Amino acid sequence: MERLSGLDASFLYLETPSQVMSVAAIVVIDPSTIPGGYTFEGLRREMGRRVSGLPVLRRKLADSMTNVDHPVWVEDEGFDIERHVHRIAIPEPGTIDEMAQTCGHLVGQVLDRKKPLWDLWVLEGMADGNLVLVLRIHHACVDGATVAEILDELATASPEAPTLDAMRVAETAGGASRSDIAVAGAFNYFLQRPIAALKLIPKTLPVPFDWIKRARGGDGMPAPFVAPRTPFNAPLTTRRSLAFANMPLDDLKRIKNHFDVKLNDVVLAMAGGALRAYLEERGELPDAPLVGMIPVSVRSAEENDLIEAGTNKVSGMFTRLATTSADPVERIRLAGEYANQSKDHHQGIDANILRAYAEFAPGQALGSLMRMYTDRQMSGMHPPVFNAIISNVAGPNRPMYVLGGRVTAVYPMGPIFHGLGLNITVISVDGMLNVGLLSCPDLVSDLWDLVNGFQTQLDELLAVVAADLEKQDDEVTGE
Repeated sequence: MERLSGLDASFLYLETPSQVMSVAAIVVIDPSTIPGGYTFEGLRREMGRRVSGLPVLRRKLADSMTNVDHPVWVEDEGFDIERHVHRIAIPEPGTIDEMAQTCGHLVGQVLDRKKPLWDLWVLEGMADGNLVLVLRIHHACVDGATVAEILDELATASPEAPTLDAMRVAETAGGASRSDIAVAGAFNYFLQRPIAALKLIPKTLPVPFDWIKRARGGDGMPAPFVAPRTPFNAPLTTRRSLAFANMPLDDLKRIKNHFDVKLNDVVLAMAGGALRAYLEERGELPDAPLVGMIPVSVRSAEENDLIEAGTNKVSGMFTRLATTSADPVERIRLAGEYANQSKDHHQGIDANILRAYAEFAPGQALGSLMRMYTDRQMSGMHPPVFNAIISNVAGPNRPMYVLGGRVTAVYPMGPIFHGLGLNITVISVDGMLNVGLLSCPDLVSDLWDLVNGFQTQLDELLAVVAADLEKQDDEVTGE
């Protein structure tokens, strides 16, 4: 058995029917490239073969009523691929709108905790003949890096099925009796945790004071609970909405090179501009900059004795977004300035603090508090922690094949939270930047307007670049 870390387990404790703690990867593939042609049975059979080499997808939760610590992972000895891979028809006429609505319905459903916490839905009926694969995995099992690793296992550089790693196939989470779970849990809870707390508190006590000081000085990350309120920052319902966009990665690189900034600065400037235009058109643009939370992997951070092993090795960096400027060039400058301030501040904080404190997550008590927080809609009674989650994932700049199908687009997405109802994820794959938005339609009914704003921002920046280059050519010619 393997004990869940506190951070992994927290995603279980925080889940409610309206706050689903799953991540998703929506992958659009061309079925004509699948060797031997596409059949659902053949695709499910191949997925079952691949899962035999992915131990993380073969384990399930186990717990005991006498366990005072977090649950454990054990091998699902009765694993059945038919319980995990399903298909559904996209309503006619099968456009991207119907596809997004169907994906939104799936993403809003809680996974069954009696089996390994993942499933794969094959969406058929797209007007263009493509298939859409919706892979859902509970956040207790994976973080962003782990999802990327799983996609990398499922994706190949050619349509042919890969040979599986015999060691991965043989790897197992093992089993556990109720007494094993309870005894080991009591040892962790009553002996190891108090010692860890004594070491942790002195190390982290200065962090909030320094954070507040730097936030007030304007040279660090914005403090939590100071973000302005927007329509996205309200209690969620059980419904989900999604919207997508694609744009050539070379266009963003052209902007990056012209302004001598990082690619992430261009993405943040586009996100700030799209949010600004969206809120301004509706008369809801705050005077203060919006605040984004950027997930940061800490897999390279050195482990220490304050934390236990776990899947989720992630932290979060807060940054201001360039929503206060109407000038696209100024937004590029501000995005880079804000991001550099936040990076400098974030690098000065122990990357494992969040994970270390999560070890003390109080299980059932935390779950009860979350249900009360949800039922009483308390997220609308305090300032937002931040306004939106913004993730930028670098994928392979080459053709990808998932289960034999050539990938034409991919959109990985994390969860949204009460009071934090907007997730923006961008990923670069095979020369394209894919933009995916996830929200709740009861907060925002026109999410497509927001995602279309990314293309508008790109067009504006490209026009500035073209005008600058033309001016430079004119000056050279005039000389």
